[in-house]
Amino acid sequence: MKLNFTGKNIEVTEALKDVTEKKLGKLEKYFQGEVEGNVIYSVERNRKIIEITINLPGTILRAEEYSDDMYAAIDKAVDILERQMRKHKTKLQRRYNNGETIRFENIEPLHEEEEDIPKVVRTKRFDMKPMSVEEAILQMELLRHNFFVFMNADSDDLNVLYKRKDGNYGLIEPEF
Repeated sequence: MKLNFTGKNIEVTEALKDVTEKKLGKLEKYFQGEVEGNVIYSVERNRKIIEITINLPGTILRAEEYSDDMYAAIDKAVDILERQMRKHKTKLQRRYNNGETIRFENIEPLHEEEEDIPKVVRTKRFDMKPMSVEEAILQMELLRHNFFVFMNADSDDLNVLYKRKDGNYGLIEPEF
């Protein structure tokens, strides 16, 4: 696995790189060939944050975790990535092997009864009236949602507004 390391408000030491590479090394059993990933360490208000992104063919695995201790954050992020990888691998096995799972070393196969497969349980329909981003923020806050889909009056495109963990807003604008 080829990893790119970046630090924001923190010096990326060799010890930190070594621990991260060692922990992520246990995920290599899931990959075929060389895989690239990005690791970003940052510190904000005494919180140690790690963001790990692994680029796989056809999908991206991503985990962001924080803790008072960077090494604890690394452990939590690797656990999340391993769960994502296991779930992705099981999904691929079902798609290409007619639902039969293949047993791998140290991996318990996930069965339909054990796996919580999310389902669409509700469909909402609503009128889309064009509005500004500011109006969409107001609507989202009034509804007390953490995201809001709206028709942008400036571009006539469908946009998604979302609340970020830092309290600010993000805007997703599609490109066609």
